[in-house]
Amino acid sequence: MKGELVSALQSEGGDVKPSTYKKILTDLNEKMAAVAAEGGDSKVAAALKQFGAEALKAAAAADPGTAAADPGFEKAGEDLTAACKAAGVTVKF
Repeated sequence: MKGELVSALQSEGGDVKPSTYKKILTDLNEKMAAVAAEGGDSKVAAALKQFGAEALKAAAAADPGTAAADPGFEKAGEDLTAACKAAGVTVKF
């Protein structure tokens, strides 16, 4: 997501279109779901699913970029980071 967003900022002159945000967030959900499917019923898998769901929710908004700043999306990221850390995995967003 970070790399795609940076590329979009550069190619779109610093003003990312809602359709670009939608694509980035939809792709993020798909990637989270794919990884979560391999995690069984672990806390990390649950956190991945929730983070992906928040990304999909933001993607469906009229202004996905603003929706991605929602506290629920931020909390899902924090929960994912905490679950990964508890499992011994370091993540960087």
